[in-house]
Formats: sequence, structure tokens, C-alpha cells
Amino acid sequence: MSTVTRWEYLTVPLLIHATKQILDNYGEEGWELVQVVPGPNPENLVAYLKRPLSEG
Repeated sequence: MSTVTRWEYLTVPLLIHATKQILDNYGEEGWELVQVVPGPNPENLVAYLKRPLSEG
């Protein structure tokens, strides 16, 4: 019998000069990068992250 993984999602603004540091910090908390899209101005990006929903 298989179980369905339930996910939680997070949208995070990214600064171009600190993307690696920001993504590394979220990665340490178990977040997985799904996609990066342009933000509201040229200095920003928006990251979409997901991680398995903790039970309980």
C-alpha cells in the first residue's frame, strides 16, 4: 500500500547578491527549491519552495 506525500509550500523573495545564502538557509530547514521566477524589480527574484508536511 502506498502513501501520498502531503506538501507545504513557501514563497520567498530572493536578493540577487545573496541567493545561495538564502537558499542554503531554507535547505537546512528541509525546504526544496521548486522554481525561481523574476520578482517585482530587477534586483529581486521569487523562489517557490516545498517540503513534506510534518505529521501531527
